[in-house]
Amino acid sequence: EILGRECASSAICFGMHSVGASVISANPSTEQASRFIQPIVDGKHITTLSLSEAGTGAHFYLPQTRLEGRQDGYAVTGAKTFVTNGGHADSYVVSTVSTDEHAPMGQFSCVVVPRDSQGMSWGARWGGMGMRGNSSRTLELDNVLLPKSSLLGQEGDQIWYIFNVVCPYFLIAMSGTFLGIMGSALDEARQHLQNRHHSHVGLTLAQAPVLQHRLGQMWAQVERTRRLIYHAASSFDAGDPDALVALMSAKAEVAETVVSVVNEAMTMVGGIAYRDGSRLHRFMRDARASHLMSPTTDILKIWMGRALLGQPLLAE
Repeated sequence: EILGRECASSAICFGMHSVGASVISANPSTEQASRFIQPIVDGKHITTLSLSEAGTGAHFYLPQTRLEGRQDGYAVTGAKTFVTNGGHADSYVVSTVSTDEHAPMGQFSCVVVPRDSQGMSWGARWGGMGMRGNSSRTLELDNVLLPKSSLLGQEGDQIWYIFNVVCPYFLIAMSGTFLGIMGSALDEARQHLQNRHHSHVGLTLAQAPVLQHRLGQMWAQVERTRRLIYHAASSFDAGDPDALVALMSAKAEVAETVVSVVNEAMTMVGGIAYRDGSRLHRFMRDARASHLMSPTTDILKIWMGRALLGQPLLAE
């Protein structure tokens, strides 16, 4: 939330680093703890999560990137897109599908790929409406050879990691980022009302009842969303079995609210908020990503409904 108040791009970069680190540290071997986790804890390494693939949409749990077992390890071939911290991170948690159709836990597996691995290559950095400080790129993996110690958990057991580690931490990080944007947008509107004088009547805009009312509504929106997010995060910490639904609800709510709050702030500030270089201009561009960052708000609501009905979240 604090990072999001100043720079949503930085918040997303740090959030994806935290999510990647959480997956690695969920159940590491001794070698993984030494090789991957210790440099992260020491602040020397950045990591990230690489789930998305072109054309898969919300079906991130059905990757096309292949994990082929070799006598001394694995070979990984495929491509990932929208990789946050792409090219800068020192390690990448990559989702794959095992070519072993008889894997005891299924075929969805995750491996840690170091940045200097032979066979890795990067596409150009993605441009975008917002989050322009974030290095998002396509990762190509061409027969990248990895030792057996690069596999997280057991082969095929990573769906558990996705919904018990990745989703909760990702939803918390995204929700906090956009909550920070909302808080700063509210501050921008409040400061403008306090400092802007109406030349004809000699009063500040802060003395106009209609603007006082609108500012109060904005504050209520921000605080309602904040309490929902923090309640959901506390439920997750406490091990509440319904915590994932609460986190989905919080992310869906902040996606709806952040655009509304920033739009209202821009309206109250006026034309100067529309200019390139204004904070509210950047906030609006960044806020639009709230509906799209995986999964989309519509997909979240489908998952929430399935969970409430006792149905499996994932569909083939």
